[in-house]
Formats: sequence, C-alpha cells, structure tokens
Amino acid sequence: MIAASLLSLLVSENAIHLRSRSPRDVPALGEFVFGYEASGFIGIGAPRNTSAQIVETLNKAINTALTDQRMKARLADLGFAPLASSSAEFGKHIVQYTEKWGKVVRAANIKPQ
Repeated sequence: MIAASLLSLLVSENAIHLRSRSPRDVPALGEFVFGYEASGFIGIGAPRNTSAQIVETLNKAINTALTDQRMKARLADLGFAPLASSSAEFGKHIVQYTEKWGKVVRAANIKPQ
C-alpha cells in the first residue's frame, strides 16, 4: 500500500495564482493565461517495507520541523509553502495527483522518449 511507506507532504505550492516573493511585480502564469493549471510538490518517503512505527516517528519529527519559524521562513524564501500531513494524507495526494496528470498525458497522447 502506497500510504504505508510515505511520511509527509513537505511542501506544496500552487504556482498558478501565487506570485513569487521576488520579484513581486511578475504576475503568476494563471493571472494572464486563462484556464492554465499546473502544480507540484516535494515530499519525503521511506522504503515500502519500513515499519509503521518508524514511519510514524519520522512523520512526527518532520511535521514538528515544519512548525519551526526559521524552517517556515527558509522554505518561504525558497518559494515553498509547508504543508504538514499524515502518511495517509500524503499517499492520497500522490494518488490524486497521478490520476489527474495521467489523464492529461493520455489526452495529449504523450509518449516516453
């Protein structure tokens, strides 16, 4: 099961409507390209057979780190918005993200090169 080996959604930013902190006068793509949508995320995972106890311990430590003001500030400087979650929530996010963009790939008939 995918959620059993996932730790936490580390950062998430929807770049469609969010402006970069620097330079602020550059519009987000979604502000001038109607209907444009794209997003990305960065997460931390563990090997599939990692014990639930270890996953929970790591998830708790990561989520605690994401509440640290210095960590939040540094991630914001890099253009990320921290989003702490459970391994189950992260697994659900990955499944939804994969399904969503898989439809786009199939509709556009994109093939591996």
